[in-house]
Amino acid sequence: MRIIGLDYGTKTVGVALSDENQIIASPHITIERKHATKLRQTYAQIEEIIREYEVGLIVLGFPKNMNNTEGERAEATKDFAENLERRTGIEVRLVDERLTTMQADRILDATGVAQSARKEHIDKMAAAIILQSFLDMKKNEEDI
Repeated sequence: MRIIGLDYGTKTVGVALSDENQIIASPHITIERKHATKLRQTYAQIEEIIREYEVGLIVLGFPKNMNNTEGERAEATKDFAENLERRTGIEVRLVDERLTTMQADRILDATGVAQSARKEHIDKMAAAIILQSFLDMKKNEEDI
């Protein structure tokens, strides 16, 4: 069973997938939409990926503020999670995503991705970082 990782933003959703052994997260795609509130096609694309890759769990980045409070984006993310869980019937787990976009930008910089091309990769890379942190946490819990 694979796990899908999502980085939900106002106009994009970065998507990452685990391998079948749930060890490594890899960037997959970035889903774009024209309007922040138009989510029907976004849900449909995520559902298609879930079917195609036989996903059994959804990990969604949860945007807490740096002082650990929850703001407007956190509320929108909770709504997205509830709708996604209802539509797919698959559990959605929220994972702290603070600083993942900065970390993704550093990785893209270190790997030589041009500044002009980063927009294409940043969200799916952030999704992979979110998913990898979940996979690592899960493995550490199993090792205890």
